[in-house]
Amino acid sequence: MHRNGLPRCKVVLNESTSHDEKHMPVHYVVASDDLPAGDVAFSVPNSLVVTLERVLGNETVAELLTTNKLSELACLALYLMYEKKQGKKSFWYPYIRELDRQRGRGQLAVESPLLWSEEELAYLTGSPTKAEVLERAEGIKREYDELDTVWFMAGSLFQQYPYDIPTEAFPFEIFKQAFVAVQSCVVHLQKVPLAQRFALVPLGPPLLAYRSNCKAMLSAVNGAVELVVDRACKAGEPIVVWCGPQPNSKLLINYGFVDDDNSYDRLVVEAALNTEDPQYQDKRLVVQRNGKLSVQIFHVYAGKEKEAVFDMLPYLRLGYVSDPSEMQSVLSSQGESLYGSSSARPAC
Repeated sequence: MHRNGLPRCKVVLNESTSHDEKHMPVHYVVASDDLPAGDVAFSVPNSLVVTLERVLGNETVAELLTTNKLSELACLALYLMYEKKQGKKSFWYPYIRELDRQRGRGQLAVESPLLWSEEELAYLTGSPTKAEVLERAEGIKREYDELDTVWFMAGSLFQQYPYDIPTEAFPFEIFKQAFVAVQSCVVHLQKVPLAQRFALVPLGPPLLAYRSNCKAMLSAVNGAVELVVDRACKAGEPIVVWCGPQPNSKLLINYGFVDDDNSYDRLVVEAALNTEDPQYQDKRLVVQRNGKLSVQIFHVYAGKEKEAVFDMLPYLRLGYVSDPSEMQSVLSSQGESLYGSSSARPAC
């Protein structure tokens, strides 16, 4: 990177000590100097950043592809797969080698559940995250089935590769691994054209550790992508960046880790009025009047349980009202309680 225009930066790569027999240890970025809050840790020039505009060489084609059937992740994964076939002749060989080392693993060296075996997925039985994993995997398969669209729409890009069309050159499992690797490290840049918003940034994730409680972000600034630290870092400390407002289920699927201090984490609770309840229509009217649905989703956020309970409890109480006179009192009530003054309590 330094030979190809990377300015002096204030970080170095360390190697984790935790590893298993299947994988090499993961690398991670640490401060090489003591960094005060607000200091620029590194600035990667755009010539060393992979975006759709760079890959396809045409912003119009990039927008056409990604508003059709393919995501930016699928296009970037396909590009890196063809580049990998070039071996050491590829400009991106060192970067691809690092992605292979990480293999879709996050800072804890754990693979995304998208790459888990059926036996490993059994650990998620009973969790809604398992259904999310299976749904995401199906989405990746649909993208794979549409990969040849890229070949035909952006043929000039692939003329440099003496290989077959995507679905003949790469089996699905190879594409899935590449897709997950790209997903684990793609950066969402703000205030840039559409074809530049998804970027693969050397020195960025997964070499950077994600945190939910920090404000540091990779940003597009003057022809480069730079990272300004939001807190003081001692030399040798890992550099952390904000992972966005994602619950732990998304962090696990996307990056292979969960954050114990994640204020964006949430528990999803689904409650529904009983359609066989003789007073169902009246109850439905009450909840609609209060901005709720007959089947209602409540999100219980970490650190905000009290507010969530105050929002959810009146709904649950209403569902257990059985006395018609009490129901009439609720219907006619304009009192302080959201659903009237019902004293009914939900069963445990």
